[in-house]
Amino acid sequence: MTAHTGDSADRPDPDPAGRPEGAAALVRAPRAHASAPEGAPVGAPQGASVANGRGSGGRTALVIGGGLAGATAALALADAGVRVTLAEGRPRLGGLAFSFRRSSPAGELSVDNGQHVYLRCCTAYQWFLDRVGAAPLAPLQARLDVPVVDAAARPGRRLGRLRRTGLPVPLHLAASLATYPHLSLAERARVGRAALALGRLDPLDPALDGEDFAGWLRRHGQSPRAVEALWDLVGVATLNATAADASLGLAAMVFKTGLLSEAGAADIGWARAPLGELHDTLVRAALDAAGVRTELRARVSAVTATDGGRWAAHTDTGPLHEPVDTVVLAVPQRDAHALLPEGALDDPDRLLRIGTAPILNLHVVYDRTVLRRPFFAALGSPVQWVFDRTDASGLRDAPGAGDSQYLAVSQSAAHDDIDRPVAELRARYLPELERLLPGARGAEVRDFFVTRERTATFAPVPGVGRLRPGAPTNAPGLYLAGAWTATGWPATMEGAVRSGLTAARAALSAGHLIPLPAVGGGTPKEAA
Repeated sequence: MTAHTGDSADRPDPDPAGRPEGAAALVRAPRAHASAPEGAPVGAPQGASVANGRGSGGRTALVIGGGLAGATAALALADAGVRVTLAEGRPRLGGLAFSFRRSSPAGELSVDNGQHVYLRCCTAYQWFLDRVGAAPLAPLQARLDVPVVDAAARPGRRLGRLRRTGLPVPLHLAASLATYPHLSLAERARVGRAALALGRLDPLDPALDGEDFAGWLRRHGQSPRAVEALWDLVGVATLNATAADASLGLAAMVFKTGLLSEAGAADIGWARAPLGELHDTLVRAALDAAGVRTELRARVSAVTATDGGRWAAHTDTGPLHEPVDTVVLAVPQRDAHALLPEGALDDPDRLLRIGTAPILNLHVVYDRTVLRRPFFAALGSPVQWVFDRTDASGLRDAPGAGDSQYLAVSQSAAHDDIDRPVAELRARYLPELERLLPGARGAEVRDFFVTRERTATFAPVPGVGRLRPGAPTNAPGLYLAGAWTATGWPATMEGAVRSGLTAARAALSAGHLIPLPAVGGGTPKEAA
């Protein structure tokens, strides 16, 4: 379960008709997020528009890419009085966190390309939701509560729960760990000691970036079962990688901030409406209200400096518009590499060395209710996380739906399955859902389709930190944004929003404009 970054690839969707590939489209699974290190990016005030010209001096900016990073940068710059144009190659905003319509045998569905979640400590993404008026559509749990079902366990011990109490850190998880049935008593004790040791690490220590998380866990007495039933249960969802393929620095950031900073930091939130409503419809309305000129189906093919020290952007059919003072490249790393002018980065080819990791989502519609929880995580099965999407998809009220239920199965780090044909995935996963959900046995499958994203996130491998650039470049007025930049976070919606805020703040500081104020005054406060 990994949460989409929302970065935009500035390219058309694989299926322009909006239908999923093989009945499938793009993917990203839920991704829990951890909290930010010190010096996190700051928010921007609401309500300021280009019309007031506050502090702008008539300056102009172009943001290339309409994912979460680009939309955030555009809003923050416009709120500071800059005249902003946002160019997106697709016919919609939202990047890799979007929805599409599907005519299903069970009824018309609004399908998210992947399940996305955030945590209470994701303060920048909460600011973004507030800023576009989407916060009521993506509420948080009152308290962390994750049902964990072990398909291989004996009856009576199949269900465990990871949940917190109201006690302070680290006691908030003590009761849950003490009764977690998927680990032995000795394993639980060793997990507690390892968690305390992890809390003493500094995620910003460059030495941690070059070390893998699995090696650290072994040195701290973690058994393969503990890695499967706890560390990878959380880590694969948040990092889109197993412990063996994850940087210790990023893993420490996730676990330390999400589970060991504040008692409520890991409470989970997710959209109860289609992502397209949050990240496209409401974002577009917020951009319009802020005075941002949004150009869709505008694929930028080149960015060049002008003789007057400004920037010009070009599409395949000619100049996009008049030159601007500032450009923010809010596109994936390979697209940014292709657009960067010579000399803009030292060793620009390092962007090409930032690898990617896939995410797969399986969408299943049953003729009856088979799951009576909002979601659960699985052990002893290829299945990772399963969410009930019946209400959010509109199926509940669709004519002819009856008692049908729509489940989304989110598979992060899905290297082995990402290219399997739909028929093979159906044969592999439907029996697993029957093992995990007794109610699915004998239920009719009314629809089964797949969404996949082969390059869903950057790969958080050891050493990736030294490859991730900051927002400023060597070229004055040119900035980078995207979850793959040096945010200190893995590839999450939180990281994408923070990158957009960081790029905007860097641009405003360089132009001697009014700096963005810290998050506050009705926006979520920093949790860490």
